[in-house]
Amino acid sequence: MDFIINGQGKGDVANVLMANGFDVNALRPYIGKDGRSFITVNQNGKPMSLVTNAPATLRKDEWIALDQAVVKAAKPRLQVVGDLRAAGLEYSIPNGMGKTTLETESQSDIADASVSMDGLRQGDSDRPQYDLTSLPLPIIHKDFQFSARQVMASRNGGSPLDTTMAELASRRVSEQIEKLTLGTAASFTYGGGTIYGLTNFPDRLTKTLTAPTSSNHPLTVTEVLAMISQAKGANYYGPFNIYYGSSWYGAMDEDYSTAKGDLTLRERLEKITSIGMCKPADYLGANDLVLVQTTADVARMVNGMDVTTVQWESMGGMQLNYKVMAILVPQLRSDYNDNCGIVHGSY
Repeated sequence: MDFIINGQGKGDVANVLMANGFDVNALRPYIGKDGRSFITVNQNGKPMSLVTNAPATLRKDEWIALDQAVVKAAKPRLQVVGDLRAAGLEYSIPNGMGKTTLETESQSDIADASVSMDGLRQGDSDRPQYDLTSLPLPIIHKDFQFSARQVMASRNGGSPLDTTMAELASRRVSEQIEKLTLGTAASFTYGGGTIYGLTNFPDRLTKTLTAPTSSNHPLTVTEVLAMISQAKGANYYGPFNIYYGSSWYGAMDEDYSTAKGDLTLRERLEKITSIGMCKPADYLGANDLVLVQTTADVARMVNGMDVTTVQWESMGGMQLNYKVMAILVPQLRSDYNDNCGIVHGSY
C-alpha cells in the first residue's frame, strides 16, 4: 500500500510522486532507443524528454498505443463534459495532484444606476457581498495490470499489447466523470465542499413535465419555453443546452407534426432562439430533461489532470500495475442569492 501522511511518502509510488512535486509523468517512464529510461516533462510549455533512473518497462510506442486506447475509449462517454469543454467552459489547475480543493467566491449584485439631469443627485454607494465556497478535487481512477511475461510475449511475437483492459478502465473513469456532472452519481463531499451535478445541485430550478407522446409534441415545446422563462426570471438569458434521458429518445426523433417534411421534435426545440443544442445524455435519469445555460458562471469543468495512465511495478517486477486516473470535476455555480441558470425538468 502506498500513501502520503504528514508530507512524507510511504511506498514506492508515493515516494516517486513526492520527489517529483506530484508530477504524474514521473510514473510514465519509457525505454528509449538507447535502452535508457526517459520521462517526458513540460518545460516552458514544451514537452522535453529527460533521462531518469526510474525503472521503465514499456517502450515509447507501447505507451502511445496504450494512451490512444485510453483516450479513444474515454471520448464517447464524455458527452456533457465534452460539450462544456468544447465551449471553453473549463478552468485548468496546474499540478492538480498537489491540491485537494478549489476555493471560489460567489458575488451579489449592486443597486441600479441613478438617473438625473445634472448628475448632482447623490447615488447609492454600495458594494457587492461575497461568499466563499469550496470544491473538492478528488481523483477518479481505475486500475488494471499486465504481467512482465505478457509484455515480453507481445514483443517477441511482434504483436501489440492487448489494450482491452486499458479501454475498459478508461471507460469506467469517464463514465464516473459524466455521472458526477449529470448528478446521477452520489455527490462527493470533502473539506467543507461538495461536488454536485445538473440534477442534484441544490440551487437548480425544477419543472414538472408531461410524459412525451407522439400527439403532444407542441406541449413539450410549450413546457420547454416555460423552463426558459424560469431561467430568465432568475436573470439567466442563455444560450442554453438541453439534455434528455432515455424515455425521451423516441419522441425527440419523431416528426413534430403530421405535416410532410416537418422537423423532428428535437430539431423544433433547436429552432428556439436561445437553444444551442438539444441532445441525449446516456447517464441522465430516464425521465429527466435538463436546461443549462452554457456560461462559466453557471457550469464549467475544473481540470486538475486530464485522463492519464501511470505505471509502477510490484511482485519483484513480475507484475506491472497501471492506473487510469483524472482530476476532472464539474463546478456548478449560483449567485450570492442562490439564483441559478439550470432548470431540471422531469415527469
